Amino acid sequence: MTLAVVRTNEPLLDRLATWARTRPDDPAYTFVDYLADPAGVVHRRTWGELYRQATGLAERLRRLAAPGDRVAVLAPSGVEYVVATVAAWYAGAVAVPLFAPDLPGHTDRLVATYEDCAPAAVLTVPATAAAVREFVAGRQHRAAVVVIGGDHPDTGREPAPAGWDDVAYLQYSSGSTRTPAGVEITHGNLTANVAQIVDGLIGPRPRFTGVNWLPLFHDMGLLATVAVPLWAGSEAVFLDPVAFLMQPARWLRLLSGRPAAYTAAPNFAYDYCLRRLTDADLAGLDLRGVFLWLNGAEPVRPATLDRFAARLGLDRTTLCPAYGLAEATVFVAAGGVDRPPRATSFDRDQLAAGRAVPAAGPALASCGRPAGQRVAIVDPHRGTARPAGQVGEIWVHGPNVARRYWRRPEHSAGVFGAVLAGPLPDGLPAGPWLRTGDLGVLHDGELYITGRLKDLIIVAGRNHYPQDVEETVSAACPALGRVAAFTVPADGTERAVVLAERSRAAGPQWRPAEIVRDIRRAVWHHHDLALHDVVLAEPGTIARTTSGKVSRTECRARYLAEAAHA
Repeated sequence: MTLAVVRTNEPLLDRLATWARTRPDDPAYTFVDYLADPAGVVHRRTWGELYRQATGLAERLRRLAAPGDRVAVLAPSGVEYVVATVAAWYAGAVAVPLFAPDLPGHTDRLVATYEDCAPAAVLTVPATAAAVREFVAGRQHRAAVVVIGGDHPDTGREPAPAGWDDVAYLQYSSGSTRTPAGVEITHGNLTANVAQIVDGLIGPRPRFTGVNWLPLFHDMGLLATVAVPLWAGSEAVFLDPVAFLMQPARWLRLLSGRPAAYTAAPNFAYDYCLRRLTDADLAGLDLRGVFLWLNGAEPVRPATLDRFAARLGLDRTTLCPAYGLAEATVFVAAGGVDRPPRATSFDRDQLAAGRAVPAAGPALASCGRPAGQRVAIVDPHRGTARPAGQVGEIWVHGPNVARRYWRRPEHSAGVFGAVLAGPLPDGLPAGPWLRTGDLGVLHDGELYITGRLKDLIIVAGRNHYPQDVEETVSAACPALGRVAAFTVPADGTERAVVLAERSRAAGPQWRPAEIVRDIRRAVWHHHDLALHDVVLAEPGTIARTTSGKVSRTECRARYLAEAAHA
């Protein structure tokens, strides 16, 4: 059976009613709960069940939240999370996808985001209801707590159509802790970005399945697991991120044997699989049906792509480096499908000076071309567009770009209201442009990401990209796990610091004095950079975002705090 035809100009949310009417018994969202049982307990909602439960819950929410009020979802991954999000939309509220209070190490971020969005209601599930009630009771802002359970009464009331300019949800950055900023994603932004993803990465496939583990409060997790399947009426299969971290083979087993499947994850997840997967884990897997392994949300390492494809015996044309950010809903550009990922080596010194000159040096993965939007490389100080081959800040313009941050007018104007100065090449619009804060270059018409403006290590007038330094450290010392490179003020200037964790499998290789010496030598040899300090730490020390990425900003803050108390 092929997919039912729906109008391409309707908001994404309105498609649920179409699937509920035309395919009520087809599976929509399937969650495999490995935390309840290592064998996996299957929880499934059909399109008819999802529509009925979401509309019933929306009716209850209307008594607690007016249109435009925020409704926060504080729950673990599961089908109820999808029901909660859709119900908030049907109620005319602004969904705020968050996480349950029991997520270790992220209480401060949850408190900050909760108080910032000031929800009228909080949705949770029975397993976390007590913790959520305790959390809300301890906050300055109080919200009604609604526990999702079973079917909610169906009043027969049809939900109002979603407005293109109505805010669908607030997407808080996974790295925000002290000063959270929620991106206002409208139903128009969401619909446009999903269409760009489908057109650029999935194409006219009549049936496909999304298999993912990313948290649903993460922008890539929400789009890949919830939004893209909703667009096409296809099935989503997902598991909890903790279940993936415990046994990454679970992700691959859920992908195995499916005739047309896609998945998405950050680069660290592919590296994590390479470290953890055994030959027994890979035995019997059939991954020939996976047409897309999207790699995004952080810098993509070509070596990771090559090693992952070789280890799993994959067709390299299915590997797809991508670039995006929450302020653009999520997706900006990707290498495309049905072609191997491209990587180019650039001269390190020339790249540090702002010029992309192919030569022996660090290889960067191409993130392809923008999909349904425009990208400009801009001088971050002058606001003028730079030609191909020159490094600058990445600016984005398109229907998927959000209009502002929640309750941050001054910050919003500088980020979302940028205007190009000087001549406008290639018919680029003057504005408004989104300033991403990311550095990149256009080479042979494709986008390469070189780093973050804020993370850039500038010592003695020279630019160094932290991910390059971190890769050098990891390659020099196999006994290391995660690595973070950043700068700190010292002697009236900036100095470079490396913080590195001991690998859990280090064993007799863990010789701290030799490792520190090797790190300093490698960074000096490859980058001509003298390190101010090298700190070795136990596993789990390096700060991470809720999506698992290293947070250099938080690492720097902790380092400075410890130095102040030393």
